[in-house]
Amino acid sequence: MSIDLFLALTAFAIVTTVTPGPNNLMLVASGVNFGFRRSLPHLLGINVGFPLMIGLVGLGLGQVFAVFPALYTVLKVAGTAYMFWLAWKIANAGPVEGGGAAGTPLSFLQAALFQWVNPKGWMMAMTAVATYTVVGNYYVTLFIIVTVFTIVGFPSSTIWIGFGTALRQFLSDPRYYRAVNITMALALVASLLPMIMH
Repeated sequence: MSIDLFLALTAFAIVTTVTPGPNNLMLVASGVNFGFRRSLPHLLGINVGFPLMIGLVGLGLGQVFAVFPALYTVLKVAGTAYMFWLAWKIANAGPVEGGGAAGTPLSFLQAALFQWVNPKGWMMAMTAVATYTVVGNYYVTLFIIVTVFTIVGFPSSTIWIGFGTALRQFLSDPRYYRAVNITMALALVASLLPMIMH
């Protein structure tokens, strides 16, 4: 992989992992509702699950969608429905009482598996593999892509949990708490609109 291609890949990884999307909005909500420490398994699940998905797409899963395009549509519908359900759960989360909200944050496994129903994640993974792999050095460049997303993903995710945790400090009033959760839920729904329309 040339240095120019590597820099372009790194820029792509930074922009796509740090900008708002389902993962990052859910991390903000988790930070608000459960705090930084309790949200760490969620963060780890995303940053192991997503690079793993890129690797599997690169190893041939993307070809399955080329052969069976209806499967991608099924995945898109299921993922969108699941994210609407998550938005509803976020909007209706109870206020922080005694240092924690009712319920539990996503576990490592739940967050890792969530990548498979995240339409933005699929689009990012397929774009990364299609754009930044080099035919003559395919597996090495695929490994570089997975590594870059792994390295870039952790600080990007940490920023969003940190933001949610910082908001938590100001949400002792249940009215503000509910307003923030509803805003996060609406932002999650809004993040789906470009994928739904595509």
